[in-house]
Amino acid sequence: MIDRREKQYCPSLEEISEYVRNPVFWEFCCEIKNRCQCIEKIEYSSCSMEPGWNVKFKKSSRSLCTIYPREAYFTVMVVIGKKEKERTEKLLPGCSTQLQQIYHQTKEGNGQRWLMIDVEDQGDLYNDILQLIDIRRGISK
Repeated sequence: MIDRREKQYCPSLEEISEYVRNPVFWEFCCEIKNRCQCIEKIEYSSCSMEPGWNVKFKKSSRSLCTIYPREAYFTVMVVIGKKEKERTEKLLPGCSTQLQQIYHQTKEGNGQRWLMIDVEDQGDLYNDILQLIDIRRGISK
């Protein structure tokens, strides 16, 4: 079992998945890799609010999302910037109530909202996150 805060040892994605103990974590990572044709980058963050290992997905140096592993679930951070704001707000009425609440409760700073979304299953929220990542990628549906 890994220690999320041990910065001397960089865990593999498989080890992080074992730590999370929720198959949705692995499925989500595979979905992002296949959907976006990218690979994960495992990094240690010394941020005082969220220290520890996280998993980042980028496409052409553009951040798509960051995953913070937890025990039994994980948190996905998707940044909605000025470029994504209009498309995201058009998408919101068709999204889950949970995502709408997260969006509206997240304060905007410097033209960005850093959405922190807890994921436990492959329900509506999971699909909402994939749509937000498509917006980050510049894909329109």
